[in-house]
Amino acid sequence: MSDQQPSSNSPAYIAYHVNGQGRNANWVKIGAAWQSKDGSGYSLQIDAVPLNWDGRIVLRQPKSN
Repeated sequence: MSDQQPSSNSPAYIAYHVNGQGRNANWVKIGAAWQSKDGSGYSLQIDAVPLNWDGRIVLRQPKSN
């Protein structure tokens, strides 16, 4: 499925495993997502699997440098 490959080198979103709430939350980067070439979805690459599933996975746009 060629339309599922990353369309650019820069991801559209960064994937984080988040455990906790508010200022006490622990955010760990676990992957990234790229928009598909046809624009109808995203390809998600997970580089790490959370050991603690009590949290959630959050996708955030990368910060501009």
